[in-house]
Amino acid sequence: MAAVLAVAVTPAAARDAAFVLMTPGGAQVRLITAAQCPVALIDGQSVPMAVRAAAATVPQRPTASAPALSKPSDFPVTVCEAAIPAGAKQIVVAGQALPAPRARMNRIVVIGDTGCRMKAADNAWQACRDPAAFPFARIAASAAAWRPDLIIHVGDYHYRENPCPAGNAGCADSPWGYGWDAWDADFFTPAAPLLAAAPLAAARGNHESCARAGQGWWRFLAAGPRSAAQACDDPANDHAGDVSPAFAVDLGGGARAIIMDLSAAGGSALASNDWRVPAFRDSYRQAADLARGSRFAFAVDHYPILGFAGEHREGATQLKPGNAAIQSVFGTFGPRQAPPGIDMLLAGHVHLWQQVSFASDHPGQFITGFSGTLEDLVPMPVRVPAGATPAPGAVVDGFSSWTNGFGYMTLTRRGARRWAAEVHAVDGRIVNRCTIVGRQSRCQLPQVDGQD
Repeated sequence: MAAVLAVAVTPAAARDAAFVLMTPGGAQVRLITAAQCPVALIDGQSVPMAVRAAAATVPQRPTASAPALSKPSDFPVTVCEAAIPAGAKQIVVAGQALPAPRARMNRIVVIGDTGCRMKAADNAWQACRDPAAFPFARIAASAAAWRPDLIIHVGDYHYRENPCPAGNAGCADSPWGYGWDAWDADFFTPAAPLLAAAPLAAARGNHESCARAGQGWWRFLAAGPRSAAQACDDPANDHAGDVSPAFAVDLGGGARAIIMDLSAAGGSALASNDWRVPAFRDSYRQAADLARGSRFAFAVDHYPILGFAGEHREGATQLKPGNAAIQSVFGTFGPRQAPPGIDMLLAGHVHLWQQVSFASDHPGQFITGFSGTLEDLVPMPVRVPAGATPAPGAVVDGFSSWTNGFGYMTLTRRGARRWAAEVHAVDGRIVNRCTIVGRQSRCQLPQVDGQD
C-alpha cells in the first residue's frame, strides 16, 4: 500500500458547476457549490434552490477496489436544485447563464464512457494529463461548437478509481477515489463548455454503481430524488441504490428519448431468483408505457442490448453478442429484446463507435462508448460474419464501426421518423454519416480506419 500511495494528491479547489438536467418531472437546474444554495433567476423571477445533498465526507465503504486502494468519499460541496418551469427562456445561476430546454430538440449530441481510466485491478493507467490520450475536454468543446439542443450521455462518467502509481508521469497528481475532486476532474471540468451549450439527459453506467461512484451519481446526476436509502452510502441498501425508474425526455414532434437504468446488469444471464430480474422487468414495462403514443422513440441505457463487442481469440477477432443479463429478462417479453414502440437503442460500455441494423423486427443499435476513456482497440470486421447475431433471432442487415478513434455522435432530425447520424472525430471532423428511418439505419462506410 505504501508504495502505491507514495504520490501525494492535493484535492482540487472547490468550484461551482452549474448545468440543466432533464428529469422525470421536466428540466432542473443543478448547482454544485462550496457556498450556500443561491436563488436562481428564471425569466427574471427569483426561484430559491433547494439542497439536494449537503457537503459531507462519507466514511469508507466496501467498493469494487481492494480496501487499501479505497478511501472515504469527500464531498466538500453542496448540490442545489430547482425545477425549471416549462417554456422558460432565460436561466441564470451563480452568475452563469444556462441553456433553457427547447420545445423541439432537433440537434442531439451523444457521448459516452468519458472519464480517464485509473484502475489497479486492470493495471490500466491512462495519461490523464495528456489531451491526446484523454481528449474528453477537446471533445466537449468541439461538440459544444456544433450547437446542440440536447446532450445524451450513455453512462460511465467516472474512471479515476485508484491512486496513480509512483513514477507514472501520465497520471501523476491526479485525484482519485469517489469524491468530488475525482468527479470534477473526470467530468465536470472537461464537460463545462458542453454543459453550457445544452441540457443534459444522463444515463447511468456501471461505473456509477453503488460499489463504485454511486455516491456521486446520486448527488450530482441522478434524475430522481435522492434519499438515504438510495444514496449508496450504506452497502446494506445497495440493491435499492442500484436501480431507478425509467423516464422520458420529450424531444417534441412526437419523439422521445427514454432513459433506462440497467447499470447493475453485469454480463451474465440472470437466474430467475436474482434481485435484478423484477427490477429489469419493471424497467421494460416502464419504457413500454413511456413509448406508447410516440412517433419515434430512442431507448437509452449503458449496456448494448443488441450490439457486438469483440475479443481476440485464436489470432482473430471473435464477436461477442449483446448483454446477456438484460436479454435474459427482456427476452421473456418476446424476441424483440425491446419494448414495443422503441425504434432505436443508444448505449455505450464497449469503447468504440458502432451501428447495427436488422432485417428482423429488432430496433437498431448505436454504441457511443468512445468519448474519452481508453479504447478497446479490438478491430471489428468490415462485415458481420454469416450467422453472427447479438441476440437470438436478430438478423443483421447493416453494420458499421470505428474502433481506433475518440469522438462523439450527433443526431439531426430530418422528419417524423427520420434522423441523420454523424460520427465526429475529436476535432469535429465528420468521419461517417448514417441515415435512420424508423428502426433501420444505414451508414456510408462499413468501417472507419485510422486514428483521429
